[in-house]
Amino acid sequence: MNRDEILAKSRAEGIDEGACDAENRGRKMGITAFCLMEVAIAAFNVLTEQPNHVPLALFWTFCAAEAYPKYRFTGKKSFLVTTVLGGLCAVLFFATYVISVLK
Repeated sequence: MNRDEILAKSRAEGIDEGACDAENRGRKMGITAFCLMEVAIAAFNVLTEQPNHVPLALFWTFCAAEAYPKYRFTGKKSFLVTTVLGGLCAVLFFATYVISVLK
């Protein structure tokens, strides 16, 4: 496929590469901000002797949700393992949180 065919196909799809790039950059910044906030909350909880069940449940949920589409696209088993183990960790941390609240 030559350059003109590729450009014509891209224009026909109506995808704005600039908008996609901006979304990807925003997503990366969001992930970075999320991780930094997770670390800040976890550190605060350690300093105030609070449990970290909720932040860890959110973190593992995020990891599992992030890895699943990568597994679907690439078929790499490492992403599948991350999805399954991350989901399991998320459920366990959430269950630990629920049990601690209901006591």
